[in-house]
Parts: sequence; structure tokens; C-alpha cells
Amino acid sequence: MRSISRGLAALLLLAAFAMTAVAAPPPAAKATAVAVTAGDGSNGSPVPAPEITVPALRARLDKIPEAVDTDDDVTALVAQTQDIVAQAQRFVASRAGPLADLNARLGELGTAPPKGTAEDADITRQRAALEKERNALDADIRLARLVAVDAQQRGSDLLAQRRALFEAHLLERSNSPLAGAFWRDIRSAWPTDRDRLVALEKEVRTGVSTALHGPERGGVIASLVGALLLALLGSWAAEHGLTRLAARSFPMGRLRRSLLAVAMVTATVLIVALAAQWGWQTLEDAGQWGPTAQRLGESVANFAIFVGFVIGLGRALLANGRPSWRLPPMADAMAARMAPYPWLIAGVTTLIWLTTQINTLVDASLAATVATHVATALALTALTVVMLMRLRLPEADVAPAIAAAPAPDALKPEEAAALAGRPLWVGLVTGAVAVVLIAICVLAAFGYVSLASFLASQLTWTGVVGAAAYLLFKFTDDLFIALLSSRSNAGQRLQKSLNVAPQTLDQAAIVLSAVGRVALFFYLVIALLAPLGTSPSELFQRSGKVGSSLKVGQFELVPGALFGALAVLVIGFLVLRLFKRWLDNSYLPSTTLEPGMRSSLTTLLGYVGGILVVASALSALGIGIERIAWVASALSVGIGFGLQAIVQNFISGLILLAERPVKVGDWVVLGTAEGDVRRINVRATEIQLGDRSTLIVPNSEFITKTVRNMTLANAEGRVLIRLPMPLTTDAQQVRTLMLAACSTHEGVLATPAPSLTLEGIENGLLIFQAIAYVASPRLAGGVRSDLLFVILEELKKAGLPMATPTTMVMAPAEPAAAAVVPATPSSPIPGTQT
Repeated sequence: MRSISRGLAALLLLAAFAMTAVAAPPPAAKATAVAVTAGDGSNGSPVPAPEITVPALRARLDKIPEAVDTDDDVTALVAQTQDIVAQAQRFVASRAGPLADLNARLGELGTAPPKGTAEDADITRQRAALEKERNALDADIRLARLVAVDAQQRGSDLLAQRRALFEAHLLERSNSPLAGAFWRDIRSAWPTDRDRLVALEKEVRTGVSTALHGPERGGVIASLVGALLLALLGSWAAEHGLTRLAARSFPMGRLRRSLLAVAMVTATVLIVALAAQWGWQTLEDAGQWGPTAQRLGESVANFAIFVGFVIGLGRALLANGRPSWRLPPMADAMAARMAPYPWLIAGVTTLIWLTTQINTLVDASLAATVATHVATALALTALTVVMLMRLRLPEADVAPAIAAAPAPDALKPEEAAALAGRPLWVGLVTGAVAVVLIAICVLAAFGYVSLASFLASQLTWTGVVGAAAYLLFKFTDDLFIALLSSRSNAGQRLQKSLNVAPQTLDQAAIVLSAVGRVALFFYLVIALLAPLGTSPSELFQRSGKVGSSLKVGQFELVPGALFGALAVLVIGFLVLRLFKRWLDNSYLPSTTLEPGMRSSLTTLLGYVGGILVVASALSALGIGIERIAWVASALSVGIGFGLQAIVQNFISGLILLAERPVKVGDWVVLGTAEGDVRRINVRATEIQLGDRSTLIVPNSEFITKTVRNMTLANAEGRVLIRLPMPLTTDAQQVRTLMLAACSTHEGVLATPAPSLTLEGIENGLLIFQAIAYVASPRLAGGVRSDLLFVILEELKKAGLPMATPTTMVMAPAEPAAAAVVPATPSSPIPGTQT
């Protein structure tokens, strides 16, 4: 019967360890809670907890030593400092309301009158009493905040000492496991260690026996069975339920796969946490547990969250039974071979951690601690070696795959990648892991067992963190692509509602995904520096301390400020874009401003708004104008040399937008180029030429050179036709025909009316000049061509001759041989006219 009880106790401890539990309160906090609900000693009725006072908190903080010798002392003392901080914060919160009431009452009484002025004595007494009470309360609040700050600093110092102790013990050398002294030390220390283990066993057996043989035996057994079923069957049911839900309700695309994996890990952790809390709370309430056994149970419950996370993460990534939902590019056969390993990793790390925890609780000998380090290093090394061997694709799997897939297109992408060979980075990682494994074995053989155990633990922890990072990276990338990509439904709705270009949405998705990955990488580094099995609360606490600030020179960079500045940039430019769109579509069309002025005004306000957004982002980052003054001073030299042209064009662009000698929509002539002004940018202006090409002109050209603006004062265009006619031409008839042609053309304006003048006589020809006006200079070329066709046709019908150009034919010089050969009358001389 005694052996059965021992086996049952061990089974219950391991079952509770395999589950996830909500973190138990620290010892100091738990003692406080017991004190609050304790009876008065006579009838068991609860009495209120003693009131928190600042001197009591200061006295508790003064009792905490500033130096420690072991890690256990650090853990307990840090818990006490955290409890002091929590009580000080509760004290400040409880006094904030009365302090506000006192300030309000003093405000009702008004300020004290100047000296020599009479006031009612009762009001004076009330004001003096209230001010005295207010000052005392304010002093208590200030002292409580100071105690909280000092407690936080004491806790940080203790954690730093723990890291120093860890580093000091890490490189210590002990007896090698290959030497006889190692085993003699274990044999000599075994009697003492056995007695301590027996004491712990008695506490565990007593707690289990009283819990299972008490008056509520049936309820305890039912609760334990229910917790176990909830942890096992509940996780299985959640996995299958989430898979069906994802197939029906999750959005299409890559996001549904990563979202399902994240949901599965979260559901597994929550379900196992609930089951572990249920089971341990049942055992704790029903049994009589000793202090060491209770600490072991609470530690097991806290560590169980790591076990549940490892199992859930492994099952979510391998996705056996649903290969189409698998995130890693892994063949089905390899995923099936890797299926037991999440459970194996959880089991091996559980046994290692449990052994280490028991050694700590019973204060085991140095020989037992060294043996535990050796066992940890060897067990984790063997587990890693087996996993690496299983990750290799066996020849038995390659040959059937090649025979069954005659064409590469017939294979799945992950199978084709497996058959084609491993990527280079996989080989590099495998080689690095092999080197670390060899180093672990060598260190353990030479007696550096602490360092070997640490490397083995960190290698396993790195694998777990890397798998979690892979899942989170995939989820972050898929999330932003699904929300902002121009190909997604959400992105298309944003494109329609905000009038954003598809390329802009794609760029925003890529940038935000990169920012999210950088943030995840930051916490990944913090997690890699954490010990094996660190809880999420401890991880975020470490990340908050490590990443609270980064000082670069005289500038302190805070990660929170970085994200705040990024949020200001995104929101600011989004609001600026909406404001410009409102101006273009709603407000400016209701004014009397012309289109060119509207475009210039919108562009100018966009520049001003962009500067304000950037300034706000710098302010959120902690960089004020006074801090960047030295940057402007340093850049002034560069501006004076290399950036002079850029600054000149920028200032010229502002002048163009302000004075508007040239605005959007004008027809300008600049040198030999003429065309429409389409856009005035910060540095250059875009002019669309007649052949539909775009001419990019620096803004300084419009300020420093002569520019002909055809539409600055008058938007009408002029058509000029100069026609030479012979001297014998009937001038009146020509005038009538040309004016009639101009008047009948639909593009010619009636006001001002077309006109025709006889410019004079040139080279024996009459020069007629017709002038007509059109609505825009852009129409002048087409109208002039139409008028020429009509005028020439009418002149031809009227029989009026056109002037022909005078031609002169030069006869070539007669060759010398022509004097010898006589000319025949039938052959005229070439080049002569007859």
C-alpha cells in the first residue's frame, strides 16, 4: 500500500506538471492575502487587514538586504519588493480621491486675502485646517511614491546580482564524469540527499493522502479526472473545432493558415492552464501540504504553461492530418516523423526542470547539483541529435517520391524542395548546432558541467523560441498583407474610400510588416536571453527593463517613443491626405478660385502639413527643435556647396506657388519648348509638350530666366496667317475670301472679330496678314491648319493665282575636252534653257 501511495503521488505531480497553470501569487502577496482573511482567533470571523502606512512600507523595504548569496534568496526578495511596490501604489490610489476633495473644498473657500484685509474668522480656521490636512496627505503620497521607486530600484539591483552570481558559477570546473572522484562525491553525499528527498516525499504523500482520503474524496477524484480530460480531450476538441471554423469563417488567403495556427496555440495554452489551475487548486484545498511540497506544486503549475505552449506550437506547425494548412515547407512524411517530438521535448524538459527544482527545494548537495547538470547536458544533447537525424530525408522516402513523380510539376512545392536539396541556410544552421553539441560533450567531459548544461538548455530554448518566432513572423506578414495589400478585399476598400494608389498600399503593407517583424525580433532576442521555461510575465518584465531606453551619444532612444513617432507619422499623413482630398473635392470647388489656384493652394498646404507631421513625429521621438539645431548647422556647409541647387529649386518652387507667375494649367514658352504646366513639385515643374511627352524643368528656370506665359492675363489664343500674293492680284477679293473663311470657322471667336491687313510689298509680292482669336492657345495650331486648307481652296475656286518662288538654275562649267570635240546641232548644251 505504501508503494502504491508513492506511485500515485508521483503520478499526480507529473500530471499537474504537464498542465498549464495561472501564475501563483508571490509568497509575500499570499501572506498578505491570508492576513486579510484570517479570523480574530475567537470565532473565526474575518478581520480587516491592517491599514497600509508609509513608515511600515519603508520599514519592510529597509529589512530587505542589498546583497544575496543564492538565486533562491533573490527570487524571494524580488517578490517582496514587488509586493511593496503594489502596496505603495494602492496607498497612492486610495489617497488620490481625498486629496482631490480637499483641493476642491479649498477652491470653494477661495484664496487667502492679502495681509491687512479682514476675513471671517471661521473661514480662516477652515482654510488653515484644510491646508494642513492637504499638505499632510500630499506629503504621504510623495513619500509612498518614493518608497515605490526605491523598491523597484532594489529589485533591479537584486536581479543584477543574480545575473552576476549566474555568470560567476557558470565557468566553475568540477570533477569530470569520466573520473572516479565524480562518482565518489555522489556516493558520499547520497545519504544526506536521500534524507532530504524522503522529507519532501513525506510532505507530498501526506498532501496527496489527505486530499484523496478526506471527506470530499469523490469530489477530489472527479475534479482531477475532469482536469485531466479537459487538458487532453479539450485540446483535441479545440483543434478540430478551430479547423472547421477556419474553413468556414476565416478570410481567404494566406492569413487563414497562420491565423489558425496562432488560434490553436492560444487555445491549447488557455485550456491546459484552466485544467492545471483546476487540478492543483483541488489538491491544495483538499489536502494538507507542507511548505516545501506546496512550493513544488506551485512551481510545477507555473512551469506547465511552457509545456502546454511547446505541445500546442508543435502541433500547430506540423499540422498532421491537414497538410494544406501547414505553414513550414515540409513534406507529409517528414511531418509525420516529427509528430512525437513536441511531446518528447515537453517530457524531457519537464523531467530536467523537475529534478533541478527538487534539488533547489531540498537544498541538495553540490554533487547532486553537478550530476543534474551532467544529466541535463546529456539528455538535451541526445534529444537534439535524434531530432537532427529524423529531420534528414531518408533514401527510402526519396526513391518512391522520384519514381512516383516523373515530372516536377506533379510534386507539391514542399516535396519538390525536399527532393531538390536543402537550402544553404539549413546546412549552416545544422552545422552550427553540430558544433555546439560537440562543444557540450567536450565541456562535460572536462568538468565544465555548468557551462555544458547551460549551452544545452539554451540550445533547446533557442529552438522553441525560433519556432514561435517563425509562426509570429508568418502571422504578422500575412496580417498586414491581408489588411493593406491592393489585392485583398480590405485593401481594395481602402483604395476606393481613400483614393490611394495600389502601389502605395502594397508599400505600406510591406513597411508595416517589416516594422512588426523588427518588434518581434526585439522580443525574440530578449526571450533568447531568458532562462529555459520563462513565463510570459517575466519575459515582458525583462523586455521592459532591457528595452526601456537606448542611449546613442546624447540622445536617449526609447522603443515606445519609436512606435509613438511611427504612429504619429502614419496617422498624420493619413489625416493630411484626407484634408487635401476634402479641399480638392468639397471646399475649393465651392469658391471662386480658378483651378490652377486651387491646385497650387492644395500643394502648398500639403507641404506645410508634411512639415508639421514630421515635426510632430520628431517631438514624439523626443527630438526637439533645439536638439536638431546642430544638425542644421552641420548641414549648412553641405547646403552651401553640394545642396545649393536643390535648395534653390525648392525655394523657387515655393515662390511659384506663392506669387503664381506660372500656375498649373498655363501655356508657357520656355526657350524652344512650349506646353501646358501640369504639376509644380518641390524641385521641378512638369510641362506637357505637344507630342504628349513631359518636360521636367527645374523651378529656378522660371525665376531666373525669361518665360512667356501665354495664358497669364488672357487665356485666348491667336491665329496668324501671312499669305504672299502677286502684284496683279485683286486685293479686295482676297480680303473678302480670307475674312469669310475665318468668320465661318467654328473655332474662331466672334469677339474680338477676325481682321486682315495688307502688310506691304516684299520682293514684288503683296503680303496679306489675317489674325483670328480662339478660346485657348492650345487650339491655335489646329485652327490655323483648317483655315489654310479653306483659304487655299477658295482662292483656287476664284481663279486667283498664287505667288511662285523665283528659281535660278546655274549651268555647270564647260569641260576642257569640249573644245576639241565639235558640238552637233541636234545636241543642245546641258543646263541651258530653250
